[in-house]
Amino acid sequence: MTQVRPSEQMRDLGVVQRGAPVLAEPARAFDLPAERQAAEQAVERLFSAMERIGQVHPFAKGMGLAAPQIAIGRAAAVVQPPGPGTPPIALLNPRITDSSPDEDEQYEGCLSYFDVRGLVPRPLRITVETTTLEGQTVTTVYERGLARLVHHEIDHLDGLLYTSRMRAGVDPIPVEEYRQTGRAWAYEE
Repeated sequence: MTQVRPSEQMRDLGVVQRGAPVLAEPARAFDLPAERQAAEQAVERLFSAMERIGQVHPFAKGMGLAAPQIAIGRAAAVVQPPGPGTPPIALLNPRITDSSPDEDEQYEGCLSYFDVRGLVPRPLRITVETTTLEGQTVTTVYERGLARLVHHEIDHLDGLLYTSRMRAGVDPIPVEEYRQTGRAWAYEE
């Protein structure tokens, strides 16, 4: 019996894979509140997909999914922070308005590129503006691992994969060589 590759498993769960045009295009923003129903449907589909994926693969570092990853070219993403009972975050029209000069480099995975993990530098703190379903702008500051998760999803909405953030000369490693599955990202206190 042949083993199913992680990327094939994600494809079977409805996650668009690297190379698909929708992943390379900037997602279209929602006009809120006018497009409230479309935004609600996109977020619902994202949560439904995340639930399916979470039943197949554990995510100790948390998990995120952007609408283009399920073939919806709109500016919506959801992030499930690590830890039991932590409420998920829905991001509509997210935009990073500020980031700390302090960065760290950690391995990331991507559901659309799941056969490898890559060492990605990211700011330790980002400020993100999102739009509510009612059309109001909300500003939130994310730090450390949550900043990394949110930044990764916003990159998807800008048509970027994490590989575009990796340092020159650094290549992703096969998931079989990655040794941090099941562990949260580590940060200095």
